[in-house]
Amino acid sequence: MSGPSGRDVRILPAGESALLVEVAGVEEVLAVEAALRPLAAGGTGPWAHVTDVVAAARTVLVVAPGGDLGALEREVRLAATGAAPVEPTPASGEVVEVPVSYDGPDLEDVARHTGLDPSEVVRAHTGTVWRVAFGGFAPGFAYLAGGDPRLRVPRLGAPRAAVPAGSVGLAGEFTGVYPRPSPGGWRLLGTTEVVVWDPDRDPPALLRPGTTVRFVDTGGGS
Repeated sequence: MSGPSGRDVRILPAGESALLVEVAGVEEVLAVEAALRPLAAGGTGPWAHVTDVVAAARTVLVVAPGGDLGALEREVRLAATGAAPVEPTPASGEVVEVPVSYDGPDLEDVARHTGLDPSEVVRAHTGTVWRVAFGGFAPGFAYLAGGDPRLRVPRLGAPRAAVPAGSVGLAGEFTGVYPRPSPGGWRLLGTTEVVVWDPDRDPPALLRPGTTVRFVDTGGGS
């Protein structure tokens, strides 16, 4: 179903206490989440039972235990179809800067995939702000979207058995920072010393949904 914005939205029940909003892609996810979250925080009418709004790559889950899902669906549909696009340009002082040494094992490979040279890849990665769309894969792993479209590259054909913590990579339309050593199939551009997940920190995740991020070249690589 399309709304005033022309956005196609499909809403499905997710068990007995949640609704799943399906949209076309991550840009729509960002817009819908930004529209729903303040309504959920307001907690009035059908939103009173909403306990969480959870974004993913193509969906937004609205969790409302004990709520009237029929009434909530009407409200969610109205808000989702009319949601305005989210601009990735933040106000001054609202950017998390992540310094990166661009010496990753896949930098040359990314250059071949994109038709850029390695220094152009670095400039493209650092030249725009990114926005955390959602988290997943591992605690503290944030999927950042909205960067230079020239950097869209496929995942590795076979994932690495071990990727060091702090590795900065690309996969599809996303970039991300590995919060801890783990297997992974993203193409690695470099490394950062920034700790993106610390269980002793409040909140533990540095890069939370909606956060804007700028990567900064430390000059340690290309």
